[in-house]
Amino acid sequence: MKAKDRISYFYDGDVGNVYFGPNHPMKPHRLCMTHSLVLSYGLHSKMEIFRPHKAYPVELAQFHGADYVEFLHRITPHTTHLYSRELARYNLGGDCPVFENLFEFCQLYAGGTIDAARRLNNGSSDIAINWAGGLHHAKKCEASGFCYINDLVLGILELLKFHARVLYIDIDVHHGDGVEEAFFYTDRVMTVSFHKFGDMFFPGTGDIKDIGGKEGKYYAINVPLKDGIDDNSFTRLFKTIISKVVETYLPGAIVLQCGADSLAGDRLGCFNLSIEGHAECVRFVRKFNIPLLVTGGGGYTKENVARCWTVETAVLLETSLPNEIPENDYSEYFAPGYSLKIPNSNIENMNSKSYLSAVKVQVMESLRSIQHAPSVQMHEVPPDFYIPDIDEDLQNPDERIHQITQDRMIERDDEYYEGDNDNDHMDDTL
Repeated sequence: MKAKDRISYFYDGDVGNVYFGPNHPMKPHRLCMTHSLVLSYGLHSKMEIFRPHKAYPVELAQFHGADYVEFLHRITPHTTHLYSRELARYNLGGDCPVFENLFEFCQLYAGGTIDAARRLNNGSSDIAINWAGGLHHAKKCEASGFCYINDLVLGILELLKFHARVLYIDIDVHHGDGVEEAFFYTDRVMTVSFHKFGDMFFPGTGDIKDIGGKEGKYYAINVPLKDGIDDNSFTRLFKTIISKVVETYLPGAIVLQCGADSLAGDRLGCFNLSIEGHAECVRFVRKFNIPLLVTGGGGYTKENVARCWTVETAVLLETSLPNEIPENDYSEYFAPGYSLKIPNSNIENMNSKSYLSAVKVQVMESLRSIQHAPSVQMHEVPPDFYIPDIDEDLQNPDERIHQITQDRMIERDDEYYEGDNDNDHMDDTL
């Protein structure tokens, strides 16, 4: 069985062209850089490449409040002065600014995760990748932590149509609060988040004592960590916990959020993981041979984000990469070493062996409270989200032409042409 027949990769160049504003740490341009590296290493030839559909408002409202979705659709940077009350209600502004093409950005990254879930559901892929997704902080009716639409929740809801149990794993440095909150009271989804906790670190949730509620009690697992955790400490704890989780919960599908802000040297992070350590978690999850949806997430040193997600694409393809980065559209960002590897930071690991042991014991105790995997009575599988019958070419011809010309390389693999790499550039003010 060829890897390219079983692994899907979703990307649209327009998702990397939006700009959160000057001095904002979120740089979607990192997605263009990642994609360019994937191309330069030839990884695209081993996967099926798809442009995601733009998720319709009705799809986004499968989780989010319809009024919130409608407001995201309507608001522009030129009209914010008219909606001060709504901006406050939906937590827009500041960390979650209103910028040009905000709603289209949400439609694209959410559409990628929904499409990835559908590929897994219909059995056409074993692994589906959407590095643009993973925006785990967004809530039902408000933006949070640079996240507007929670594509992960939407993808999990899609997977739940075909799978009795879905496991969500999060290795972003920040707690996966939006996903945990969405499924806090159900045993259909187990959420497992490894994150920095304490010292007023955003979002402030994710205490080990938070284990879910009602039918979902013991199905939320939080692994709170301190500054400076290194590869050895992190991967050992990760493998121990995830092995037991999979053995106990028996998920039908796994969603893995690979936030790269847990890497050493991240602008907003405080962990000390190498790319190899981060990728080892991906490799470990892949080995379970359970349908796997992989997304991005945080990551604010963008050249390291591109390195990390390229390496992890190769890990999912079971392909090794040379350390020397090939020439690509963004080669200057990887100077002077042009190396895939990054140095660890010279910071102390504040996670003592006794602390990590205590965390492990407490998590294992929670897992023992689950006698067996929940037996879900599966009802008739609901239809896919209702998609209005709209001819996009008639909707806005100029916009469609712009998208196609901006995004040169997103075609089905059997239509792929070995032309120029993606040339979507964006001014970088930082």
